[in-house]
Amino acid sequence: MSRISIPAYEQSLAASLPLLDAVNKQLGVIPNLMKLVGHSPAALEGYLSLNGALAKGTIGAKTSERIALAVAELNGCSYCLSAHSYLGTHLAKLDASELDANRHGTSNDPKASTAVRFATRIVGTRGHVADADLEAVKAAGFSSAEIVEIVLLVALNTLTNYVNNVAQTDIDFPVVKPLN
Repeated sequence: MSRISIPAYEQSLAASLPLLDAVNKQLGVIPNLMKLVGHSPAALEGYLSLNGALAKGTIGAKTSERIALAVAELNGCSYCLSAHSYLGTHLAKLDASELDANRHGTSNDPKASTAVRFATRIVGTRGHVADADLEAVKAAGFSSAEIVEIVLLVALNTLTNYVNNVAQTDIDFPVVKPLN
């Protein structure tokens, strides 16, 4: 059971309702994470704004989901592993082999593998990556803009991992547990 209450839609703050409606329109459902973060309309707006802005970037949905899975695995977030396994499969059309690779910090796609490995280095070093880490991602063909997007995707996913780990958010997707 979640350690922070997950309000029903009808119990959500009035300022959060339009934001939750937008999530429902996009996904066809309002995940528990969004309802929980909706306790603070400012936090929900901030999360959704950054998420929406990054969705317009050049990294793409497939690699965004790959990074989300790698970061969730490292942070031990069952909620995000469950959500991104579902989204990776159904929206980004990643297969089971790819999801497994992502959870192990790599990808079956060589270029995406470099991005995922770089994301795991960001998490593991708390952003203090080595010159060689940055050179590897550049050598794989990632632009400065894409490198910044990878860093922000790591930060965004770490944010949701921490919220869910603190709250122990009730999982409303098929449950996936961390490997360790």
